Amino acid sequence: MALPLDGIVVADLTQNVAGPFCTQTLADMGADVVKIERTGRGDDARAWGPPFWGRESAVFIALNRNKKSLALDLKREGGIEILKRLIGRADVFVQSLRAGVVDELGLDFAGATRLNPRLVYCSITAFGTDGPLAALPGYDPLMQAYAGLMSVNGHPGQEPARVGTSIVDMGTGMWAALGVVAALRERDRTGRAVEVTTALFETALTWVSYHAAGFFGDGEVPQPQGSGTAMIAPYQAFPTADGYAMIAAGSDTLFRRMTDALGDPALAADPRFADNPARVRHRAELVALISALTQRLKTADVLERLRAAGVPAAPILGIDRVLEEPQTAASGMLLTAPHPRLANYRTVGLPIRWDRRRPGVRRVPPLLGEHSADVLTWLGYTLDDVRNLQTQGVVH
Repeated sequence: MALPLDGIVVADLTQNVAGPFCTQTLADMGADVVKIERTGRGDDARAWGPPFWGRESAVFIALNRNKKSLALDLKREGGIEILKRLIGRADVFVQSLRAGVVDELGLDFAGATRLNPRLVYCSITAFGTDGPLAALPGYDPLMQAYAGLMSVNGHPGQEPARVGTSIVDMGTGMWAALGVVAALRERDRTGRAVEVTTALFETALTWVSYHAAGFFGDGEVPQPQGSGTAMIAPYQAFPTADGYAMIAAGSDTLFRRMTDALGDPALAADPRFADNPARVRHRAELVALISALTQRLKTADVLERLRAAGVPAAPILGIDRVLEEPQTAASGMLLTAPHPRLANYRTVGLPIRWDRRRPGVRRVPPLLGEHSADVLTWLGYTLDDVRNLQTQGVVH
């Protein structure tokens, strides 16, 4: 399968989550990604666990397929020289070094584009390049806290809760990949280097954009809504006889269908629930009345009734159940590939298809320095050069 970024070479100087998610996305799209890692321990995410899969971190495995690993000691002149040679050959350079470090290496935008005047240069930062916090490091939970995401997550009156995945990190990686793809088009149009910058904090602000719009509009500080949302009712999880069911009756028509399906059509005629603004104002009464209906039924019965009536509804599944769902299998999102170290290797694929085909796993997540010799010979080093660099500890 020919992929959109076939032939594009990416030098990847990132670690943890945001940068690797960006470069894995580019790799899934067909780019040839060379992951530059420290000799010795490599990407910090290699040690993030448990859970481990065999001896390998599940986090690292999830974020680093379709890449080559080049292990370099960038504190040695030989290591910097190799990186510079790679940047000179690359189409894209993605870096997430903390503020100031990339300048010390001479690989800021100006320095890198002297090596390669057609380079797409992508910086993944914590707070951006300006402002009083620009020099600080940043991590997903800090950004969820600082940008207000935690303030609207969880249940009222309970301790702040982080969204249970690295949504800021992975979102930033997604924006970075989108920026790189757009910059490649601009580079090809103009022939010049393009700088792309994104930030964890800016992504977190994006995730609260409609909360901000609501505050701008009415001055009310948004509050956590549990499984629901402040501006639509009913639009949340409701208790059943054996668990919970998520119900999203987001319009007047869907509300009427829901009340009919649950056996109390009179609710739709109640003036307190005449339209969505009224239902939001009387949310507490509405939730209590709907809960009384759903608690008499098992989750499967609630879902059957609502889906038959065309009302959006879903069970609340654990990860184990999600992975066993027929829809998950039908989506083709779970990819398999032969793996030299892990039995039954599977991974969650890219949520994009081209010509109805989803890109697969061309290369399983690499061992540290697994491709160092291959990359170096591609860069023009001889086998003797490679052996000498390994002896000197420049490469692993």
